[in-house]
Amino acid sequence: MPAYLVATVRITDPAKFAEYGKAIAGLSERFGGEYVVRGKVAEVLEGNADPDERVVVSSFPDADAVRAYITSPEYRAAAALRAGAAEVTMRLLEV
Repeated sequence: MPAYLVATVRITDPAKFAEYGKAIAGLSERFGGEYVVRGKVAEVLEGNADPDERVVVSSFPDADAVRAYITSPEYRAAAALRAGAAEVTMRLLEV
């Protein structure tokens, strides 16, 4: 069953966050991931979201592939680089 990783990101230190971006480049693809959409919020239509927030949606073959990606040593090392550079929330959706 396909699964999606949905991340909402508020970047607080762009230079430091860029290092995280370099570290994860191509990594999700090794776990079957594929970007569906990624970009800055164009407009908040309802609710209390930060207008500078970014949203990333990636599709994976299944939930186990998402979990393997997020728990991989390579991802965990990259996530450590992100500390203090962004507020990130990740959600797993199974459809």
